[in-house]
Amino acid sequence: MLKRKEFILGAAAGLTLAAAATAGGVINWPGAHAEPQAVNRITPVPANGDSFTPPPGAPNSFATIFEQVAPAVVQIDVTVKVDQPQGGAFSIPGLPFQFVPPQGRGGRGGNDEPQTTQGAGSGFFISQDGFIVTNNHVVADATEIKVKMSDGRELPARLIGRDAGTDLAVIKVEGNDFKYVSFEETAQPRVGDWVIAIGNPFGLGGTATAGIVSAKARDIDPSGYNDYIQIDAAINRGNSGGPTFDIHGRVIGVNSAIYSPTGSSVGIGFAIPAETAKAITERLMRGESIERGYLGVQIGNLTDEYKESLGLPATTKGAYVVEVTPDAPAARAGLQPGDVVVNLNGRAIEGSSELTRAVGSAKPGDTLRLELLREGRRQTVNVRAGTRPANLEVAGSEDGDGSKAPSNPGAATGEVVEGLTVAPVTGALRGRFDIPEGVQGLVVTSVNQQSRAGRLGFQPGMVIIQANGRSVGSTVDLKGAVEAVKGAGRPGILLLVRTPRGNSPIVLPLQDKN
Repeated sequence: MLKRKEFILGAAAGLTLAAAATAGGVINWPGAHAEPQAVNRITPVPANGDSFTPPPGAPNSFATIFEQVAPAVVQIDVTVKVDQPQGGAFSIPGLPFQFVPPQGRGGRGGNDEPQTTQGAGSGFFISQDGFIVTNNHVVADATEIKVKMSDGRELPARLIGRDAGTDLAVIKVEGNDFKYVSFEETAQPRVGDWVIAIGNPFGLGGTATAGIVSAKARDIDPSGYNDYIQIDAAINRGNSGGPTFDIHGRVIGVNSAIYSPTGSSVGIGFAIPAETAKAITERLMRGESIERGYLGVQIGNLTDEYKESLGLPATTKGAYVVEVTPDAPAARAGLQPGDVVVNLNGRAIEGSSELTRAVGSAKPGDTLRLELLREGRRQTVNVRAGTRPANLEVAGSEDGDGSKAPSNPGAATGEVVEGLTVAPVTGALRGRFDIPEGVQGLVVTSVNQQSRAGRLGFQPGMVIIQANGRSVGSTVDLKGAVEAVKGAGRPGILLLVRTPRGNSPIVLPLQDKN
């Protein structure tokens, strides 16, 4: 499973910062940042007769880089209130990563007092006057934040701002003349380039690990605002918020997540790219809140299976609208489940992540011109962007899809279609199966478990909202859609189905599939 590279609550039990301490003062290094305390502008130059530039295939050593940048990296200890019971893994809404439960130093407080636990993460100075970058999930619910530096000092810190959408946060300690590092703004890391990660794994501050860039533009974030850099330098619990450097000591990413079946590094880590981190943290340092445009839709990628079922050309790209949040901007503009968004303000939409980022980059109040495919025809819809709610799950709520396709009260009921017994939504069926108001279509009242539909997991109470990209309100509509797909020689029909967890597109193979 994916795990926030954690910041595992209480994982740093009884451990103190074990960083390689470096004496204070100005570091004089050729090519350093113009300000005297910048420590990561390292230029490969001859030193003591040896060239800094690594020989083909491997660096001479990472020691020089580490000595220069390590003083800017800090350990972050937090006190967090906890509501969940001790024991067992738990998840945090909006994040796909599971957290190991609080452990180590454990909780405090009696039965009538709020329970607290200790957590540890990493961070790094981004300015000489005390601004520190870390992950949002390290400090999001902290009631107390302390920073431990490589020279042994421990300072209280306060939260300046945070952004759950990119998992970034800025905290600040009082003081000046702190050694700091800077984000790399120009050079782009390549797959295969060397990287160095420094942080606080398992409370062992000042730990350096090395590896390479394994891949770029990894889409692992449900919010869709980060194209992660994948690295194989070991990063573990407590590395969250620490920097990843390139071979020249430039910050190219902020460590944020790992993929691991064990909770420890297996060589698959993810860092937020410097370009994203710099833009967000600069705004947070200025005291700005991060607001993003908002449509109010649940979307998915237009897969090859969906395209084939809908009879769309294989080259068609876009984002498939699974569900529309009632009273949200998209609903007010007339978007419907089953729409395929192919363009936004002249920008081609390749998939769901691109649509999420395009909408997120808009300002609340902006007009979004969406080109979409609906029932095989291209249409244009103008939407006035709202403000994305702080609760990132709002757009995926289960309060109904907003579809207003009317049922046909004169249609036949209780007919079997492809192994499903279906009937139009009625008041009685709505109450029987707890179907939200506003949801229209055909209710599945029974399923032949030996049919293809049964093997796909169809259950009574599900509602077929669309078939073959068109709304269905009667069994005649559904049968007509099935026959149209069969007549076109397509192997399956795309159904948009209301389930207890929300809308879900399902391709139902047809009986006469070859």
